[in-house]
Amino acid sequence: MSRFHFPAWINPLLPAVAGFMGIGVLYYTGLFAYGVHPLTSDVGYRPEQPVPFSHALHAGQLKMDCRYCHNTVEFAAKAAIPPVATCLNCHQGVDKDGQSLTVAIHVKSKKLAPVREAAVTGDSVLWRKVHDLPDYAYFNHSAHVTRGVSCVSCHGRVDRMDVVEQKATLSMGFCLTCHRNPEPSLRPVDEVTNLAWEPGPGQEDIGAEIAVSLNIHPKENCSTCHR
Repeated sequence: MSRFHFPAWINPLLPAVAGFMGIGVLYYTGLFAYGVHPLTSDVGYRPEQPVPFSHALHAGQLKMDCRYCHNTVEFAAKAAIPPVATCLNCHQGVDKDGQSLTVAIHVKSKKLAPVREAAVTGDSVLWRKVHDLPDYAYFNHSAHVTRGVSCVSCHGRVDRMDVVEQKATLSMGFCLTCHRNPEPSLRPVDEVTNLAWEPGPGQEDIGAEIAVSLNIHPKENCSTCHR
């Protein structure tokens, strides 16, 4: 039985077929890379929360300091999610002695039902993470906010967000860019939670001055974040 041979007229088509397949591989590789890149998969992520908490109202309009709710941010690696008791300081309508509070805000609002229920059951409100670093990456909030790195640098102007969303990629490249040149991200430590702060005239070198005064020399080796 003789072997089958492709006709000779197919030979000129082989380069075109190989080129077409190569273009296809490049296209789908690029499409996959785009799909998994943090700019595509993470930036803009804004999950629906069990309670429609507005940072624009609390941090923006009411000028509440970030540390009132995230009260471990200056002392610990993680910025604490506030317990129900923190919400009820303003929203429960009575003080610790059971006396009515005239400053209570929207005590009977239906939007606060999960908070009231959690207060009764002792459970926590199941907030959904917006910024979620991989388990293999270590980040310490206190090491940054106590050295003049504002919440804005990573989280954006949350005081303008009714629904918080991720503004930065928080990728390795994002972190290394700041570690290699931290001065543009530095501000006076007492202005870290003032999200609207901007350097005034003649303060272009304020970051460099802060870096010198606080002896800021960020590490860039792998063990800094991968422990």
